[in-house]
Amino acid sequence: MERRANYQKNNLDTHLKNLEFFNLPKSIGKSSIILPKPIIIEHDGIKVVRDDLLDGGTKRRAFNVFVESFPDVKEWVYASPREGYAQLSLAYACHDLGKKATVTVPAGEHNWLTTESIKLGCNIIECEMGYLNVIQARAKEYVGTHPGSRLIPFGGDDDIIINAMRDTALSLDIEPPKEIWTVMSSGVLSRGLQRAFPDAKVYGVRIGHNTTKRERGRAETFLSKYQFNQECKEVERPPFPSSLTYDSKAWEFIKERASEGALFWNVGK
Repeated sequence: MERRANYQKNNLDTHLKNLEFFNLPKSIGKSSIILPKPIIIEHDGIKVVRDDLLDGGTKRRAFNVFVESFPDVKEWVYASPREGYAQLSLAYACHDLGKKATVTVPAGEHNWLTTESIKLGCNIIECEMGYLNVIQARAKEYVGTHPGSRLIPFGGDDDIIINAMRDTALSLDIEPPKEIWTVMSSGVLSRGLQRAFPDAKVYGVRIGHNTTKRERGRAETFLSKYQFNQECKEVERPPFPSSLTYDSKAWEFIKERASEGALFWNVGK
């Protein structure tokens, strides 16, 4: 029997409520959890996919599909930078599907994403040396000593997840976009959109992780001036809720370079 995820509506304004965002009947991908399709709202001439409205953001959709693809796995393990959104996406997916989530993070003050993940039952392992290679090694070590667990690659870089992103994009009620913008770290979302819309011109704004040519796919990229953990300055932020350490860093590039009617995918808040 299909289960419906429970959503908080507190952050929706009257306009979004009129769109009946939380009453969409169609499921995404192959997950038994029915999530609402993404909605698009135009801001300053740009069509923005507003996945800041979904608790856990865009990767929650793909992680649901990925987790259910391996029913024998009891515990999912991920190595996350302090500001990484995927930790919360995984926490929601495992909470929805009755699995255990374990995330390794740098030691120190928790980002709000980690705090919310803990509320969902996520097991957090803090690493004193918080470099990405260190927390990844700790996650791999944990999986080696915990039967029934499995490691999710950085950024969810797996074909199942990329195809789930593609399928989510194809569920949008729009004409195929001619131009697409995303922030890019692992490049997973961008590559999913590239598969969904093979004729579109794709741009990515790179932050933090040194995205490789393979990870970029066919996207033309620009390098953000911000470090991964730096928050976007208020004057450069978009006119909608957007992660201050992630998606918001693309808005200045979009305002300067994007064509009228281009699509921007806002992963989270």
